[in-house]
Amino acid sequence: MFLDNFSRINDRNHPRLHFIIFIFYGDRAILRMDVVSMKSGILVVNKPKDMTSREVVNCVGKIFNTKKVGHTGTLDPLAEGVLVLGINQGTKIIEPLTATEKEYIAEVVMGLESDTLDITGELVEHSINKEYQEQEIKDVLYSFLGSYEQEVPLYSAVHVGGKRLYEYARKKEDVIPPSRTVIIKEIEFLGKLSIHEERPTFRFRVVVSKGSYIRSLIRDIGERLGCFCIMKNLLRTRQGHFFIEDAISLEKIEEQSSLIKIEDALRINSEYDTVEVPEELELKIQNGAILPRIFSGTYAILLTKEHELLAIYQRDSKDDSLMRPWKVFLKENDK
Repeated sequence: MFLDNFSRINDRNHPRLHFIIFIFYGDRAILRMDVVSMKSGILVVNKPKDMTSREVVNCVGKIFNTKKVGHTGTLDPLAEGVLVLGINQGTKIIEPLTATEKEYIAEVVMGLESDTLDITGELVEHSINKEYQEQEIKDVLYSFLGSYEQEVPLYSAVHVGGKRLYEYARKKEDVIPPSRTVIIKEIEFLGKLSIHEERPTFRFRVVVSKGSYIRSLIRDIGERLGCFCIMKNLLRTRQGHFFIEDAISLEKIEEQSSLIKIEDALRINSEYDTVEVPEELELKIQNGAILPRIFSGTYAILLTKEHELLAIYQRDSKDDSLMRPWKVFLKENDK
């Protein structure tokens, strides 16, 4: 697993704050101990089911003794799997990491309708007037390959008219959910069509672009099948080049308390150049100066000769010969 290739959080160059903390979720206590304070980087968490992304963020914030924690793409409480978090200065690269594609394995129940588009909502049963064959379902799945206009779920955090959609939904207020263009890059039927509690169910794997909702995709699959369909389970197996095999459970963060370096996270999830800068430019870069461009691409990760992260610079939009700061990072011992 690639996490083994990155610096351990207990690097002797970074003094640690030792403490023991108990975190309760429901009636379950999770012990955390020997955790570093004010360390920056990226953490790949295996989010458990029935826990919100915000609760995971809060939990990790307590573990690392910081309020600067952000995630790169919400997972519904029903869903589990890869949740990529930025810690301290790692929150500065949430935007580029969020833009990466995501892979899921979804389980679908046929013949049910839900206001949330999954089994957690108010369910309405519908009769199924035909016997579906696996090949018919496969053909419908494959028909989604490419781009299409997807209406976002009513129960989502998308803003419309200054409010989030779920606020309209909870108050039973009328609102038209917006649609957006999404890309279905890969999709395949998994296993067999089965019967569970007298309802047909099936699973599929899908790779989607940023902004795609699997609940909406399942609703749309049902429309093409001529049968209501809702999501029963969802597992995010990958975000960009972060895989579920490399994700750490909340219970084991103290045992595998390694953060991925910011520059390493960017390198494996983007096409940014990496440039070592002359010592005489370091202070200017830390101060966010506009300088002559020293890289060929649109963005570049700028490092000291000791390979410490300084900044991410971008090509100047007005003068192609110049570069300007996009994100500037403090040295860990400067904070």
